[in-house]
Amino acid sequence: MKTSELPKVQIRELILNDVEDRYQWCLDKEVTKHLNMPEKYPPFSKDETRNWIQMCIDKTNGYEQKAIVTDAGIHIGWIDLKNIDKLNKHAELGVAIGNKNYWGQGYGLSAMNQMLLWGFNALGLNKIWLRVEVDNEKAIKSYKRMGYVEEGILRQDRLRKGKFVDRLRMSMLKNEFLN
Repeated sequence: MKTSELPKVQIRELILNDVEDRYQWCLDKEVTKHLNMPEKYPPFSKDETRNWIQMCIDKTNGYEQKAIVTDAGIHIGWIDLKNIDKLNKHAELGVAIGNKNYWGQGYGLSAMNQMLLWGFNALGLNKIWLRVEVDNEKAIKSYKRMGYVEEGILRQDRLRKGKFVDRLRMSMLKNEFLN
């Protein structure tokens, strides 16, 4: 994958001004279909969204969550590292492009590339892994394009609309990414 072909994005620290965008994206069932969210609508109130973003800013929830912003300064989604295991030097990646106008154009890949660089270099991680529902074919294709390798199936790993769905675990090793 050539990163020079991807659109330019910045990943920046979250700010409270991100609350409205995040709240609106969470109202869109197409955006949240594959995200791990409560089975209610809306999944979060605006206050809950604000509280979550404040915890990310304060670094009190175990998430290293960043906003994804286009070159033109448009906030389009978020990306994070969570379940950070400092002893074994790995973490779980999560990414969402909330603004559907930017779907399918490489913005998620571009943000992922920056988050992988940051995780491997600044945090000193050796592996960054993720879980993706087996029916989320677009995401799986993107992760493979990025260089992620399948590790295995996590059986009945997520409860979605009253049914358990399998998730695929994929990972990227530092030496694979840097090469």
